[in-house]
This record gives sequence, structure tokens and C-alpha cells, in this order.
Amino acid sequence: MVTVTDKAKERISAIIKEENYDNTYFVRVAVESGGCSGLSYKLNFDNEEKKGDQFFEDNGVKICLDIKSYLYLAGTELDYTDGLTGKGFEFHNPNASRTCACGESFSV
Repeated sequence: MVTVTDKAKERISAIIKEENYDNTYFVRVAVESGGCSGLSYKLNFDNEEKKGDQFFEDNGVKICLDIKSYLYLAGTELDYTDGLTGKGFEFHNPNASRTCACGESFSV
């Protein structure tokens, strides 16, 4: 399961409103090959369920993971930062043994 902080929830809600998404949309989080450390995070909005999708809801946010990504992301916290070093979603992944400096890729 992926958990969602209050700041991430606020930003997700703002994006949904800005893009005029209806209540059928959810956050799709995935892991792909690539990045400095070997695996990278991918986050987007979707409204189509695919075979093998795993759905969770935390803090009022519906999240979808494919089964492969679930294995890498179990226990991960999704956060949002708007600090001086940049704005964006951050993943706090307890399964990552190494993370690159930008925080966008990891290895296990």
C-alpha cells in the first residue's frame, strides 16, 4: 500500500480541479526501468483500469499500482514539496537501498 501525506493530497486535489477531471480519475503510480539508480518513479492520472491493477485509498486519494510496481512500492509514502530546492512529488520508499540525488530514481 502507498500512503499519501496531507500536502500530496492537497496538490493532487488541485491538479484534479485544474484539469477538470471527474471522480472516475485516480492516481496511477508505477516503477519503470531507467534513471541514475536503475528504477524510476512514474506518476500520472488515469481513469482506465488495466488487468492486474491494485487499488488503494489513503487520505481520500485513490491510488492504482500495477502488480510489478506494487512489489517495489509497498509501504511507500507519497509526499509533495514546494520548498526552495524545487516543487514536486516525492516518494519515501522503505524498499529503496539507494536513491539518486534528485530523488527520482532508486535501486533495491
